[in-house]
Amino acid sequence: MITTLSGSASAPRSKLPTPARALFLVLVSLLATIPAIGLVVTAGGDAEAHGTPMKPGSRTFLCWQDALTDTGEIKPVNPACRTAAQVSGTTPFYNWFSVLRSDGDGRTRGFVNDGELCSGGNTNFSGFDSPSADWPLTHLTAGATVDFSYNAWAAHPGWFHVYITKDGFDPTRRLTWADMEEQPFLSVDHPPLNGSPGTVEADYRWSGKLPGAKSGRHIIYMVWQRSDSKETFYSCSDVVFDGGDGEVTGIKEPGNPTEPVPGTCTATRRTTGSWNGGHQSEVTVTNSGDVPMLGWMVDWTLPAGQSVASLWSGNATYDGQDVMVHNAGYNGSLAPGQSTTFGYVVSGSGGDSTASLPCRVG
Repeated sequence: MITTLSGSASAPRSKLPTPARALFLVLVSLLATIPAIGLVVTAGGDAEAHGTPMKPGSRTFLCWQDALTDTGEIKPVNPACRTAAQVSGTTPFYNWFSVLRSDGDGRTRGFVNDGELCSGGNTNFSGFDSPSADWPLTHLTAGATVDFSYNAWAAHPGWFHVYITKDGFDPTRRLTWADMEEQPFLSVDHPPLNGSPGTVEADYRWSGKLPGAKSGRHIIYMVWQRSDSKETFYSCSDVVFDGGDGEVTGIKEPGNPTEPVPGTCTATRRTTGSWNGGHQSEVTVTNSGDVPMLGWMVDWTLPAGQSVASLWSGNATYDGQDVMVHNAGYNGSLAPGQSTTFGYVVSGSGGDSTASLPCRVG
């Protein structure tokens, strides 16, 4: 399938079309934004994301679209996507937004090993490191000014650093740091969020100029670093500089990307102990969907006067009274119907009668 969308920076920055079908066709064909070397883009507002590039689409995003059937099953058509499923199974396809390292802290060379750049060293996604000339491909024009989009599946602030391969890159050989330009040609500081996190249409958008001296096959490599934790995301987007205007080749017609949502989870809370000026709680997280998941997020707002004194079996971030807990490294992978728990101690009087908490896959 070939999908086309102009990425001109002069295009109005309006919301994407509302019909799901039209939305998908836009997302599949979006282009990368790569300003001139050394340029730093700073945008107002809070940045919130937990996702992957949609323009140009990352391997996990485009392979999910290639593989998703009308029944919600994962059946890759693209040869490289099929290989990824053979190596890593189908779970990573449902969790296309979760190529992350909880201990990344923005690190690249010396942290992510050669041959593991596309997975970031996350073994759940090792199939997406496979060398191949068959990965879904976005066609670009060197030096063009285009729009850029990065899916925002969950709410976290952070920075984006974008690299590109050196001239002469061979997609049939394993990707190493020696193949990458030394410095990112784009660093974006907390870009604005569009839409509601937890949906395919939620994204960050900004404009920039593609490198003017590139030709042939390349990989655009993005490192997304949270500013409120060490969690870092990694992605590979396969592109070719051939005078294209955002055409995407190598994927079949995948249908509506918002049906089904990539898994669901539930979280229930109970008080396991209380005393004057505090209490202890346990939260049970259950994969309530019919597909496996690699991670979960639970968030809630503490009553005024309360604060979390300690928390275990999860990674927490705090913003005033708002608490968000991600899975720990060992309890994020849950099969349908499987559960895990985390606990925490609260300082402050009043207790908590809440029985259920919001939960999202991620």
